[in-house]
Amino acid sequence: MRPADAAVPVAPVGAASVDAVPPQADTASRLPTRSRRLLLGGLLLAAVGAIAASGKAVIVKLAYRHGVDATALLALRMLIAFPFFVVMGLWAARRARTALSAGDWGKVAALGFSGYYLSSYLDFLGLNYITATLERLILYLSPTLVMLIALVLLKQRPSRRQLFALGLSYLGVLLAFGHDLQVDGRRTVIGSALVFGGALSYALYLFGSGQVVGRIGAVRLTAYASGVASVLCVGQYLLFHPLAALGTYTPPVYGLSLLNGTVCTVLPVLAIMLGVKRIGSALAAQVSMLGPVSTIVLSVWLLDEPMGPWQTAGTLLVLAGVLLVSSGVAKRR
Repeated sequence: MRPADAAVPVAPVGAASVDAVPPQADTASRLPTRSRRLLLGGLLLAAVGAIAASGKAVIVKLAYRHGVDATALLALRMLIAFPFFVVMGLWAARRARTALSAGDWGKVAALGFSGYYLSSYLDFLGLNYITATLERLILYLSPTLVMLIALVLLKQRPSRRQLFALGLSYLGVLLAFGHDLQVDGRRTVIGSALVFGGALSYALYLFGSGQVVGRIGAVRLTAYASGVASVLCVGQYLLFHPLAALGTYTPPVYGLSLLNGTVCTVLPVLAIMLGVKRIGSALAAQVSMLGPVSTIVLSVWLLDEPMGPWQTAGTLLVLAGVLLVSSGVAKRR
């Protein structure tokens, strides 16, 4: 589930209310006690969300070792996360001032398909072929893709800073991609294409949700779109497997799916959302840079994936580029 699979969703979350600590607060020591606590709490929440979300790719790779496919993993993940999002949706609906129109529901369904179903499915498929590190770097291109979508659809011309950031990000991915291409060319191409498709699908969600989140609300949009995706993921599973097959997997698959559905799905969504409310999207985007780093640490530790100079250089370039894009978007707001 992605708002937490990639970088902090600058477009939709940036439109939410940020009424606690201004992002410009550069040091906690200069703030009053209450504001300092809010700032530190927001930083901690954003960090927890970024690190928790980063474990998704590692968990999926571990689950593949037990012979389960992407369709089953996605269905199990969404079945576990679904009750939490139902509660979120009911809570948000009670607090909402306006009911959703038929047009709003259509937009929620489209965003749920793009942002939470299709992007996750392509991502899970891609992890069959490429390393968790390369997958995370490709996913972190989503903010740059949002910028390109705005260029095409809204004719928003990027600044020189944004173009520079774009070049840094894609150069970083190309470095990591080129290294893995030499190791396993065909699988690297297939997996990278699938994950990039997932990143593009999520970028469309970010762009679209940025247009409607003011009316629907961030929590309600996230909960409802996740519900749509849950139905789609389980429905897809039932097209290829009998319902009874859900009870035939090995215990490690269920254990890993439980972690994926809670720690790596629900927890990041809530933590990042609460963190952004306290510290703003710009600062939360900077904290989200912990995500790729923690993915690398976990993949080296748990998956024995190689981490050489090319992957390191690529990671640093992608992080620098995404940070420039995210901070540039926040400044325009």
